[in-house]
Amino acid sequence: MQRLLIAGFGDIARRALGQLERRFQVAPLARRYGFDLDRPGTLTLPPAEAVLHCAPPPDRGSADTRTANLLAALEKGRILPARIVYVSTSGVYGDCAGARVDESRPPAPQTDRARRRLDAELQLSEWAGVRSIPLVILRVPGIYAAERLPLERLRARTPVLCPEDDVYTSHVHADDLAGIVSRALEEDAAAGVYNAADDTEMKMGDWFDLVADTRGLPRPARVSREAAGQQIPGTLLSFMQESRRLDNTRLKRVLGVRLRYPTVQEGVRNEHPARLDQPA
Repeated sequence: MQRLLIAGFGDIARRALGQLERRFQVAPLARRYGFDLDRPGTLTLPPAEAVLHCAPPPDRGSADTRTANLLAALEKGRILPARIVYVSTSGVYGDCAGARVDESRPPAPQTDRARRRLDAELQLSEWAGVRSIPLVILRVPGIYAAERLPLERLRARTPVLCPEDDVYTSHVHADDLAGIVSRALEEDAAAGVYNAADDTEMKMGDWFDLVADTRGLPRPARVSREAAGQQIPGTLLSFMQESRRLDNTRLKRVLGVRLRYPTVQEGVRNEHPARLDQPA
C-alpha cells in the first residue's frame, strides 16, 4: 500500500481519512505527532508516494514559510511523490466585483492572508514542475458544516451589509471538500487548478439569514457599507471587501466530482431539517 503524507491534519483531512485509508497508509504531519512545520528540525519524513498539503500558512507576512519548510524536508529526504494535492483558498482571486470566476482568471490577492496562500501555490508549482510531479491545487471558498456555522456572530447580533452593498460569497460543505480531496489524490485525476466550490450563487447577508433561520436565531441587521466600518469586526469586514461567484465547471467536468450538497440550502437542511421550514 502506498504511503500518503498529510501536512496539516485538521478537520478536512480527518473527514477524508476513511476514504484515504482504503488506498493509502496515512502518515499525518502534525504537532501532536512530533512534526512542526515551523521547526524544520522536526521534519524528518518517511518515504511517500503522495502528499496532501492542508496546513495553513503562518499568521504573518506575505510568504508561506511552512510550505517552504515542507518542500525542503521532501528535498532533504529525497522524497519524490507521484502526486501532490494542495488545499488553497479562493481568496487568491481577490475582489472580482461579483463576476463569475473560473480557473483562468489571474490571481490578484488583496490581503496578506491570501498572498501567503498564493505564495504557497507558486512554491509548489515551481518545485513540482521542475520534478515533473503532478500537482492539484484546490481553491476553496467558505467551508461550512454543523459545527462550522457563524452562530457566535449571529448571537452577537453582528450586522451584515444591506443588499445594494452586499457581496457574493461561495461555499462548500466540509464533507464535500473531503470527497474532493480524496478524488484529487487518485492517479487519474488531472493535474491543475480547481475551484472547489458548490453551485450556490448567494450574497453574504442571505447566507447569514439562512443560517439564522435554521437555528431559530434573529436575522442580522443590515447596514450600509459606510456604517459597516464602525460596527463589523475587522476580520469579517475584510471578507466583505471581496465579491465573486466561483465557477465549478472544471471540478465537475474534469475531476468528475458529484457534490453531495450542491447548494448551501441542501447542506444546511441536512444539518437541521426540522428548522428550515420555520417562518423567518
